[in-house]
Amino acid sequence: MQIMNKFTLLAMLFYASVGFAQKYQLTGNGLKASVGGTDVELQFYNASTVRVLKSPQGRSFEKKSLAVTEVPEKVRISVKENGNSVRLKTSGVEVVFDMETGVVGFFDAGGKLLVSEQGRPSFKDFNDAGNKTFSVRQSFRLDKDEPVYGLGILQNGKMSQRGQTKRMVQGNVEDYIPFIQSVKGYGIYWDNYSPTDFIDAGEETAFRSEVGDCIDYYFMYGGNADGVVAKMRRLTGDVPMIPLWAYGYMQSKERYKSQDEIVGVLRKYRELNVPIDCVIQDWQYWGHNYLWNAMDFQNPLFRNPKKMMDDIHGMNARVMISIWSSFGPATRPYRELAGKGMLFDFGTWPQSGIDSWPPDRNYPSGVRVYDAYNPEARDIYWKYLNDGVFKFGIDGWWMDSTEPDHLDFKPEDFDTKTYMGSFRKVRNAYPLMTVGGVYDHQRAATSDKRVMILTRSVFAGQQRYGANVWSGDVGSSWETLRKQVPAGLNFTLAGNPNYNSDIGGFFCGHYNKSYADGGAPRNPMFQELYVRWLQFSAFNPMMRSHGADAPREIYQFGKKGEPVYDAIEKAIRLRYSLLPYIYSTSWDVSRRRGSFMRALVMDFADDRNVWDMNDEYMFGRSILVAPVLEAHYTPEVAVKVNENDGWDRDRKKVENAVKADFTKSHHSKVYLPAGTVWYDFWTNERHDGGREISKTTKLDVIPLYVKAGSIVPIGPDVQYSAEKAWDNLELRVYTGADGEFVIYEDEFDNYNYEKGEYTEIPVSWSNASRRLTIGRRKGAYKGMIQKRKFTIVTQDGVRKTVSYDGRKVSVRL
Repeated sequence: MQIMNKFTLLAMLFYASVGFAQKYQLTGNGLKASVGGTDVELQFYNASTVRVLKSPQGRSFEKKSLAVTEVPEKVRISVKENGNSVRLKTSGVEVVFDMETGVVGFFDAGGKLLVSEQGRPSFKDFNDAGNKTFSVRQSFRLDKDEPVYGLGILQNGKMSQRGQTKRMVQGNVEDYIPFIQSVKGYGIYWDNYSPTDFIDAGEETAFRSEVGDCIDYYFMYGGNADGVVAKMRRLTGDVPMIPLWAYGYMQSKERYKSQDEIVGVLRKYRELNVPIDCVIQDWQYWGHNYLWNAMDFQNPLFRNPKKMMDDIHGMNARVMISIWSSFGPATRPYRELAGKGMLFDFGTWPQSGIDSWPPDRNYPSGVRVYDAYNPEARDIYWKYLNDGVFKFGIDGWWMDSTEPDHLDFKPEDFDTKTYMGSFRKVRNAYPLMTVGGVYDHQRAATSDKRVMILTRSVFAGQQRYGANVWSGDVGSSWETLRKQVPAGLNFTLAGNPNYNSDIGGFFCGHYNKSYADGGAPRNPMFQELYVRWLQFSAFNPMMRSHGADAPREIYQFGKKGEPVYDAIEKAIRLRYSLLPYIYSTSWDVSRRRGSFMRALVMDFADDRNVWDMNDEYMFGRSILVAPVLEAHYTPEVAVKVNENDGWDRDRKKVENAVKADFTKSHHSKVYLPAGTVWYDFWTNERHDGGREISKTTKLDVIPLYVKAGSIVPIGPDVQYSAEKAWDNLELRVYTGADGEFVIYEDEFDNYNYEKGEYTEIPVSWSNASRRLTIGRRKGAYKGMIQKRKFTIVTQDGVRKTVSYDGRKVSVRL
């Protein structure tokens, strides 16, 4: 065994150059070799992450990753030859390179095989808009029964992604990240931005990309799912804190047609005393389609944007506003970008300059997508966004069509020239570039307001831009709702924690058609679906109601005292009560690379029953969520609708609406993972894990269970997130196991936390002594709570209140 240091590395280099020059040579962080006409390089980025580069022998190229931000560190590597193989071992992994075949195998530090390549790489000649390059492919050998997760936001309803072939090109309702992770605790990130196939068939699991100067992938070993997510974040960027208000309830629709309307919606919520933190303005505040995305309030119904902002801020709420990746020909950004050759020439939304449906192709809109790969184009984009919109005090960006919309597709569209080569070569990274451009520019402009971005598409690394991604213009159906759960979980397992979906589904026109009296919001079939979707979204990183065809405000569904209205209000209030838990979890996400929505395999990998479970998950590390995903009160209606034909609102029909008694009780089956005790969130009933139970539900109740040993802070009853200080939090302690939780607080909406201006209050529970300890407060920030109370409640009825001034206090319960 040889330990690589300055002297042994020189010796190895000499030895390799004399006896094995044709085989391999060691480098400062791995090795290089040429085998079978292929150049291979292994680069250790850290002790558990290895980059693998392969290219046709002798071909020179330059590859700078758009997603990877990690810089390789010095890693202590031991090297040993064994027959025809070279073994490179660190404290984290062992990598074996076969000098005869070029195959690379990956093992844990104990020598257990995790995964290996299968066969030789494939390089097929490809003419990419006149540039000679390759289509590239690499296969891997996985265990037959080994589940893998990730790939982004998919609408296939699957948890494990084995047994399928998936074409990955960014679209409206599916967003792709070429990354998988295994239940065995490793991940593979395929660093390619062109149209890519994930293939899992027979004995082969492979990535195949249309364009690549080389094969470039990263193997990472984390030991478990959290560890893999942490490695992916370390590789591609950590998650910044978003403001507290962004975890409150958000109301939207397609679209509020005047500033009076959007202000009126917020005012109505305040009159009803229903909590809300944000109203969202969708498109056409700029005017007609020839002014598409003008980044200017040219619509006369938005005559005074400053007053609109003042009115909304005066009611202690925020505004998020729609911006796009394209511009109409009558806009100033279009003219400047066109003059510099920074607009693409392929079909995009909208297709007509006249705001009517269906599009009138006799009057083409002329809208064109901008070249977000070009740094100067990103500068121009921000210049107009800042001057025309941000100056009024807008609080968040709804970046729509960041995939971007690519309609009337023609193969030659991929030949479109971008700043970084053909559109084909960098196509899937478009959302990363355009979202990153807005984030970077706002960060440069001010540190007083955290960047808040909601966007429709994503690529690897986008989590570093504080972007919450929604699942696109999905249809309103139970089957679609069911698919949103594994969509969010696989997205999380690919490294990005910030997921949400349109509550109720975007297209609900079929429910209007079947219920003329008040439309979809008064149709019991849509009411039940909407309530269950809302309850699911209360346990998403963002809780946002949005859709077309019918309004979604709470008062559209009835009035207080009626079951549907009350169920909606209850879910929103539940969300607000959990804000201290959610905000502290957001700190765990940012600081410790944790996750909000946690597939059960993340916490219970030893329980094989959860490996492929697609209808339950943990929210944070304490609360198990089993959303109701089937109709109990009304018939389920199978509706097939996609983001293109969904706009044709008049042709979709369902059976006539039915009457429903929403006061009745029903039952839902819930599996409680093994290895812990669980408590019913609503009743505190105790259950052993490792079995399925039946939970009695009503319209306003979904199954929620809390893991033994959990400490869950509960916040005050508020109308908006920061209305009341957290100076008398309730700490719910669930006994039966030791536990701990860190309560995190800061100024809620600036970047002073990056300078250390925040506090952490560690709370721990000793089950043996039944003692809760609230530890010494760590840190400080301007305006922090100096003295407070905590009301401690256990699930078995003990209740005590203690005073706390930042010093350690302990209480026996």
